[in-house]
Amino acid sequence: MTDFIENVIDLISSVDPFWRGAIAGLFIMLETSLFVGLVIPGDTIVLVASTGVTSWPDFFWLLLAVLVGSLIGETIGFSIGRFFGPRLRASRLGKRIGEKNWELADTLVKRRGGLAIFVSRFMPVLHSVVPAVAGMTKMHYRTFIAWTFLACLLWTSMYVGVGFLARASYEQLSDNLRVALLTGIGILLAFLILISFGKKLLSKIANR
Repeated sequence: MTDFIENVIDLISSVDPFWRGAIAGLFIMLETSLFVGLVIPGDTIVLVASTGVTSWPDFFWLLLAVLVGSLIGETIGFSIGRFFGPRLRASRLGKRIGEKNWELADTLVKRRGGLAIFVSRFMPVLHSVVPAVAGMTKMHYRTFIAWTFLACLLWTSMYVGVGFLARASYEQLSDNLRVALLTGIGILLAFLILISFGKKLLSKIANR
């Protein structure tokens, strides 16, 4: 198992840092765009890419690439909602999202405005739907992008940081492979549990 993990880390590290960041940024752009975001596992790609970071310049490049990709993807979703309006919701693709998700996104945006934009970035499905709903409303783009920037910056820092931390901990403890393996897995599991708990908490706050 440890050999497998080391081989995976080595493989990821062998990818040119520029292209690793560019690919992660592209996938997160697709993941945060409407419709495409429902099938692209952008968060997983970012976590995997971050385990290949070996220096601070690589770290900040990946952080920047993912942040820019997120902002572009969110802007695409907003623009689609602004351009197509209610027709988007009534379209064939819109119906695939489900009326329940549209109604929840509507409620969040109407009740919480910018806070809904921030919270939705951490919630499955809604992070792809809320930007489009915001685009359908009278919300100004500058308001939308300000809240989006804060959310994407926090999200990106968390995902890139935890992957980098897991890899660094693994390398520091590599002399004791069992401890290194358990530590790396423990960091990732703790992060995923924290994210899951945070999503539920943010959902409750947004729906009050």
